Amino acid sequence: KTDAGLYTCDIGTDVAKSKVSVQEKPTEVTKQLEDKTSQAGQDINLSCELSKPDVNIRWYKDGKAIRKSQKYDLQQEGTRAILIIHDSTVKDS
Repeated sequence: KTDAGLYTCDIGTDVAKSKVSVQEKPTEVTKQLEDKTSQAGQDINLSCELSKPDVNIRWYKDGKAIRKSQKYDLQQEGTRAILIIHDSTVKDS
């Protein structure tokens, strides 16, 4: 059910009209990513919390898009976005 539409106030001899449109709030990051330090060879988990579930998320490293692969696992659990970096190396810094 939507609240958008044409609303009228009718007093019989006159009518007042109002067109109402409701815009959805933009998604926001509610919990930021945290800096991580890890020993080489360990998996690194990065996660952030969002204000809405099931949002289209893109991960980047130094401006380059990260895709799901043997190296990277991208997950989404409700409002939580998770990036797992497998078998970390110094190059992952």
